[in-house]
Amino acid sequence: MTSSALLTDHYELTMLSAALRDGTADRRCVFEVFARRLPIGRRYGVVAGTGRLLDLIADFRFGADEVDFLRGRGIVDDLTADWLSNYRFSGDVDGYAEGELFFPASPILTVSGTFAECVVLETLILSVLNHDSAIAAAAARMVTAARGRAVIEMGSRRTQEEAAVAAARAAYLAGFAFTSNLEAGRRYDIPTTGTAAHAFTLLHDSEPAAFASQVATLGKQTTLLVDTYDIAQGIRNAIAVAGPDLRAVRIDSGDLSVLASESRALLDSLGATDTQIVVSGDLDEYAIAALAAEPVDAYGAGTAVVVGSGAPTAGLVYKLVEVDGRPVVKRSENKGTVGGRKTAVRRHKPTGTAVEEVIVSLGTPEPQPHDRVLQRPLVRAGAKVDGLPSLADSREHLRQCLISIPWEGLKLSAGDPAVPVIMSGGTA
Repeated sequence: MTSSALLTDHYELTMLSAALRDGTADRRCVFEVFARRLPIGRRYGVVAGTGRLLDLIADFRFGADEVDFLRGRGIVDDLTADWLSNYRFSGDVDGYAEGELFFPASPILTVSGTFAECVVLETLILSVLNHDSAIAAAAARMVTAARGRAVIEMGSRRTQEEAAVAAARAAYLAGFAFTSNLEAGRRYDIPTTGTAAHAFTLLHDSEPAAFASQVATLGKQTTLLVDTYDIAQGIRNAIAVAGPDLRAVRIDSGDLSVLASESRALLDSLGATDTQIVVSGDLDEYAIAALAAEPVDAYGAGTAVVVGSGAPTAGLVYKLVEVDGRPVVKRSENKGTVGGRKTAVRRHKPTGTAVEEVIVSLGTPEPQPHDRVLQRPLVRAGAKVDGLPSLADSREHLRQCLISIPWEGLKLSAGDPAVPVIMSGGTA
């Protein structure tokens, strides 16, 4: 049983069974992933999770236990059960690079193949991309608000265990410097960091005893949590135990703006001018931005980042746009689609600033100087293409994308998408 087994919705198998019976299952189809709109208050989305997704698609199988479950529950008939037993995705996938920005209607992923092999991937694709893209967009806003100061991902205890690993990866893609999640560090080679919790201080007979134990074990390059009792006294105890070359203290509660300033003055008075101040405690992008003028060296973000800071999904959908080379459309009110396979470019000024995204159905945009083609091959005939970017490459790609959008697009306030989208061709 693979990790992706049965990541399929009941209704997908209903469609599959009927299509196998009526002979339409093998029709060549094109499905696209896009967002009809951005979450309220957001000016861009971030494509994240692609690297994870491609591995999951390659491993997507229905083993004997899964097929027996489906047959035993009457979810599939024998014809469908036999088809599932031999399932291997053999189609193509194209898409925006991981770390690319997206906007309403951006065709961030295109899946081509038979109807049957594409339709069973819908839930898998959307669950990965909606989660990781939501986390990455929130994390990118926090990184922007931090203005070059390090942000640490510390939200593992605020989400499901596998989601915690994926969230740490998405946050690192977006520019976070570290994660406290060790499995994310092992699996994706993300730098890890951490410090003790209040429980460790409470375990000992005194705060100095707790600090002395931590320093004796980890050295002076550790971070001491100083707000279990009284913060000012905690800082005095920390420097008395570790000396003025202690790496950092962490404050996890209270009015962080006032406490950061007071703590900096106290550390300096104790000769600990190089000891850094790390703050944490329900920080989101707005709280981080509010601390921009304070003497904070690093931020720890937990709950807000792993739940998308108010936007827990990217709002992505997976829609059929082409059957046997013929564009198909959905005309539901407020949920209409544009038929046909899309191609997209982002247009830039000579200075590198993005000015618009042009999306064309059933064709390609007329090339102009400084265009950047957004879609690239990801999977061919069921196999990942060679030379796909690493996580580090995708992280740098996102950094460059954020530099390229107009400065208004980085504002935390609500407003229009950072880059306008121009759609042409096809039938709406």
